Amino acid sequence: MTKEKEKKKEKTLTTFAGRPIADNQNSLTAGPRGPLLGQDFQLFEKLAHFNRERIPERIVHAKGAGAFGTFTVTNDITKYTKAKVFSKVGKKTDIVARFSTVAGEKGSADTVRDVRGFAVKFYTEEGNWDMVGNNTPVFFVRDPFKFLDFIHSQKREPDTNLRSATMQWDFWSLSPETLHQVTILMSDRGIPYGFTHMNGYSSHTYSFINEKDERYWIKFHFKTMQGIKNFMQEEANEIAGKNPDWSTEELFNRIKTGNSPKWHVHVQIMPEKDAEKYEWNPFDLTKVWPHKDYPLIEVGIMELNRNPSNYFAEIEQAAFAPANIVPGIGFSPCKMLQARIFAYTDAHRYRLGVNYETLPVNKPKTEVHSYNRDGLMRHDGNFGSNVNYEPNSFGGPKENPAFKEPPLKISGDADRYGQPIVDADFIQPGKLYNLLMKDEQERLVKNIVGSLKNASVEIQKRMVKLFTKADKEYGEKVAKGLGL
Repeated sequence: MTKEKEKKKEKTLTTFAGRPIADNQNSLTAGPRGPLLGQDFQLFEKLAHFNRERIPERIVHAKGAGAFGTFTVTNDITKYTKAKVFSKVGKKTDIVARFSTVAGEKGSADTVRDVRGFAVKFYTEEGNWDMVGNNTPVFFVRDPFKFLDFIHSQKREPDTNLRSATMQWDFWSLSPETLHQVTILMSDRGIPYGFTHMNGYSSHTYSFINEKDERYWIKFHFKTMQGIKNFMQEEANEIAGKNPDWSTEELFNRIKTGNSPKWHVHVQIMPEKDAEKYEWNPFDLTKVWPHKDYPLIEVGIMELNRNPSNYFAEIEQAAFAPANIVPGIGFSPCKMLQARIFAYTDAHRYRLGVNYETLPVNKPKTEVHSYNRDGLMRHDGNFGSNVNYEPNSFGGPKENPAFKEPPLKISGDADRYGQPIVDADFIQPGKLYNLLMKDEQERLVKNIVGSLKNASVEIQKRMVKLFTKADKEYGEKVAKGLGL
């Protein structure tokens, strides 16, 4: 147990239906040697519930840890957004956050080289707002059509059920837009020193809308106040064998001892019209906005100060979705974001059931008025006898035009547009390589070679061409390490 249990008044064990249990040690049998009797409902309830204790794990981000805390506004940004969560300096909002690895299953090690999920649910007075991001400011692909294939390449082979460097590097070598994220992944930041020593990013572009109905494009940045710290590959390998739950334990113990982790929250803000003339597509998930063009603007501080009292109820069942926005925060034309708006909520309906948002950890702290009814595990009264259709003549909830967003201008013919590989796909990875210190560059190359050497020579050569296009020295060092 994580804490000493206080002595409490003895309670009587019951079935889930509330019936007191007289004997919880011995099955009901015909004589001392058996056989069992079918009427032993207590035994079958225990067996049946045990068989169903595990809900389907998340397809991605299966292994994770989380905690509760607060978000506090430290800077006035009301000229950019009317979202009440930012309405005044000093305002506090309750939150729950979950951090995770991406590719591994629920029992995988915390210290693997992988992107980390960084999700925060804000229980605002206007409903739940979910910021669902990663610890990297970019992603591997920019079109959702490629997402499922990318994930399959990072999972397991259909025949051996083993992870495969060939699958990973084959996909990356045939998808040059992945180079920016691959460079981050293979750098020191590919294995954060726990969840508290890493940044978080929305990665996607979102939008702010102010009281004048003016739209701004934005990106969120959560900067760790514990300082960036990473594991070296050798350290991570050793810890994975000794304590695969290292990051989960570090987060829990840090909060338990009162050493609450914190993050500075910032935004980058781009006026709506800037997107039309910016040097590359500002909605491209494989690119960052340089800070010299759009500097970070302080918003507030996120603090985690309470551990879950029951992991399954409060973290495993926590469901984060980019679809959850509030007035003053909106979407963007980012293709990956547009797909995730549907995909995440659909994943929750599959994993937790259609009523997942009525679970305590997901339930908004504001009143809910809806015509959604019924479905598996409806446990909250189901809106009682209230009218269940709209329009109606009986005082049911109605839409409010005051919350309408300003129109988003869209142009172009409906088609399946290719994603051409452009110079910018290599410029940013090249700049990132040159931002690294010499020892960081050496470790980056070593990490790449250590993995890429397990792929075929043909795949190695394709990757070396991509590294070289980003930076000549980058490609040469990888080639040398591979013996090409």
